Amino acid sequence: MTLLIIGVLLWAGAHFFKRVAPDLRASMGDKGKGLVAVLLVVSIVLMVIGYRSMDEIYVWSPPSWGIHLNNLLILVAIFLMSPAPKKGKLFNWMRHPMLAGFRAWAAAHLLVNGDLASIILFGGLFAWAFVQTIVINRAEPEWAPDASGSIAKDGMFLVASVVLMVVIGLVHGWLGYPVFPG
Repeated sequence: MTLLIIGVLLWAGAHFFKRVAPDLRASMGDKGKGLVAVLLVVSIVLMVIGYRSMDEIYVWSPPSWGIHLNNLLILVAIFLMSPAPKKGKLFNWMRHPMLAGFRAWAAAHLLVNGDLASIILFGGLFAWAFVQTIVINRAEPEWAPDASGSIAKDGMFLVASVVLMVVIGLVHGWLGYPVFPG
């Protein structure tokens, strides 16, 4: 459990670094980007090792219909994390589509996993994405949407999101975490 918690905290800390210590981060230049990248890779490794090494402690039983809502939320998450919100028309108004997609991804995983490790991992990452949005908005209050894109781009990215979701689902199944009912 300790490695998982350290991994989640390191993930959050690496992302907050620019906002918490902007002068220090700016003085580091490109080396700062490299440090953050290394910290993020280490955090992911710690989260994976910590998650996979935890005993299964069930806190609640996920609903049977949760897998369907999970898959819909994952599709939305993939779409929001694609270039669609910047290049398309439907979500051009969103300030932080990637963080919204990340929260949808985390919420989807919380919906179908009732074990303590999942609650720590996905709940912690959801909380980070929620707080990150607030921190960015306070640091940079001025914002205006970019020029509107086209519905055709939204359609293109939706198709790409469906294909990517199928690939991710197949990989999950291969790893022993089936995501498609049936």
